[in-house]
Amino acid sequence: MTIHLDPPDLFEARLRQIGADQYHDRHRFHARLHSGQCTADEVRAWVINRWYYQSRIPLKDAAFMSRCTDPDLRRIWRSRIEDHDGGVDEGGGLRRWLKLAAAVGLDPDYVASGVGVMPATRFAVDAYVSFVREAPLIAAMASSLTEMFAPAIHTNRIEGLLQHYDFANADSISYFRHRLNEAPKDVDFTLRWVMAHARSREDQDLAAGALRFKTEVLWAQLDALWNGYVEGHIPPGAWQPHQGLA
Repeated sequence: MTIHLDPPDLFEARLRQIGADQYHDRHRFHARLHSGQCTADEVRAWVINRWYYQSRIPLKDAAFMSRCTDPDLRRIWRSRIEDHDGGVDEGGGLRRWLKLAAAVGLDPDYVASGVGVMPATRFAVDAYVSFVREAPLIAAMASSLTEMFAPAIHTNRIEGLLQHYDFANADSISYFRHRLNEAPKDVDFTLRWVMAHARSREDQDLAAGALRFKTEVLWAQLDALWNGYVEGHIPPGAWQPHQGLA
């Protein structure tokens, strides 16, 4: 039996439904964080582990660009690296994340070292980088479409952090404000590219599977965080609350 290509509107709806069903805004850790229920150490654990994900995004994008033979695609995609790494001396999401680390009482150098990252976080994030390096190009690109769902969680996070936590101010949470502008720009291009290049049902299935995989990468990190720092089962080698303080 031949499975026909979904028309564009149904294909896009299929992608968006994955986010509605599986994006990590639904995770109980985010509900706890945004409602002010996290302890200081739970927030610090989140900052440390999320740093590892943030730090690997430019590596993921560089791996993707190394596979692109189209210079126009590389020219557009490289802004993602600039958004995260910034310039030589200033700017970028990584520097802004380390401002958040300092604000919650952590030594930014300790956070940047990655020493306290949980094994499950490292495993999930490294799997994502490997996926983008090795998967078919349309799947590698579609995996970044979790950014379609990011503005809503960033908005909720900004409101929740400012309302409930003393460390939160315009400077310390500037990472999330910048992403409100950066993510939609990236999504607009990527979604149009994926829609245009998914010319078979196999392509559509690859794109949908990649997006589902990425939601699982994000969800797995929060499951590990909850088990380690909310339920108290910190794995060997992961950050202990007395470590890495400013």
